[in-house]
Amino acid sequence: MPRNAVADPAPPLTHGLKQRHLSMIALGGVIGAGLFVGSGAGIAAAGPSIVVAYAISGVLVMLVMRMLGEMSAAYPSSGSFSAHAERAVGPWAGFTAGWSFWVLMCTAVGLEGIGAAQIVSGWLPGTPEWAWVALFMVVMCAANLAAVRNFGEFEFWFAALKVGAISLFLVLGVLALLGVLPGTGSPGLSNLTGEGGFLPNGSEGLVIGLLASVFAYGGLETVTIAAAESENPVRGVARAVRTAMWRIAVFYIGSMAVIVALVPWDAKEVVEKGPYVAALDRLGIPGAAQLMNVVVFVALLSAMNANIYGASRMAYSLVERGQAPQALGRVSGGVPRVAVLVSSVVGFGCVLLSYWRPDDVFAWLLNMIGAVILVVWILIAVSQLRLRRLLERTEPERLAVRMWAFPVLTWVAMAGMAGVFVLMARQPDTRVQLYSTGAMTLVLAAVGYAWQRARARD
Repeated sequence: MPRNAVADPAPPLTHGLKQRHLSMIALGGVIGAGLFVGSGAGIAAAGPSIVVAYAISGVLVMLVMRMLGEMSAAYPSSGSFSAHAERAVGPWAGFTAGWSFWVLMCTAVGLEGIGAAQIVSGWLPGTPEWAWVALFMVVMCAANLAAVRNFGEFEFWFAALKVGAISLFLVLGVLALLGVLPGTGSPGLSNLTGEGGFLPNGSEGLVIGLLASVFAYGGLETVTIAAAESENPVRGVARAVRTAMWRIAVFYIGSMAVIVALVPWDAKEVVEKGPYVAALDRLGIPGAAQLMNVVVFVALLSAMNANIYGASRMAYSLVERGQAPQALGRVSGGVPRVAVLVSSVVGFGCVLLSYWRPDDVFAWLLNMIGAVILVVWILIAVSQLRLRRLLERTEPERLAVRMWAFPVLTWVAMAGMAGVFVLMARQPDTRVQLYSTGAMTLVLAAVGYAWQRARARD
């Protein structure tokens, strides 16, 4: 397209998500594959102090979600934080946030497909994993190609199963700890104080657990993207954000406390089988551990579904703002179907890379997205700091959700994010991720700034 041409506006999306869809997406979105699968490595590193790690990172995430909720209620958009960054900082910031998040979502789709395929291959030995990934990709892509209410229905029932399963897990765990679960003796505090104590690997172990817990919270942002296609975006975002605190406290911090109280932190099955399966095995409930594997499988499919949705809507928003090829913005039946297809194909491409080039190209890709969520959070905080002051001067009626103790807690959150960056730089494994993500962010920012300057000249 010539530089002086004006892009045609992208066709509008529909408002097919009902309040019950949005409420369950918000509730179930906090229970992701990172909690079910990734928390085992954090427990192995931090021991019982993983509860403290999840509490610290949980506070940071609550602050981020409150800031994002304030902006999304004031300016509902399928671009969410990318659109807010463009409005507050400049088009280059929206470009950087949007494209880095799109790469993260597409890669995550592939990773979750691989995880789900590994579970099914365990149930059906001898079947090829790549074929299962392809099947899951086709199903989730089809769900997203249909009307947005289909995505909402998928996520509603996926989330309902996850919420029910983790709630039952917490009830059984608490009963076992109280010593009232038939056939199970209470371990008391032995697993919290024995095996090296509450901090068995010292502060270094706590740091590793903290970093693992921060990235387990990824995906909460999707609810603010989905809110733009709901019947009442402002009310939907407000309700989702206001219930974030107890969801995080109960599902993340509560389940970590139950697990480390029931199972010795250094038990091999915590990492090999996953912490939830290991805890249920200890309770001796017939079939419970296998049922939890089904729940993990559903959680992975749910994450695939949500990430294809998030990637396609972010791509649509970038087109809407003139920052992506126009073809990605083609809407049919209220759905950006080209963006859905492209996001799914790129996700499956990541799967193929994991088989063909696992040690170089795929490893480089994983490192590149390692700290993207922190870059997004930083841009959310900077955007909220600037937009809040603008809204208070010009449109205070738009502030349906307000950040707590503004601007103090915004600065506290930014200091917390800077602290996480410092901790990542101290650890050899995460240092590579930090540098790789930093390089991608700088390249995107430079491209976005060049595009911004060219548009300004036109």
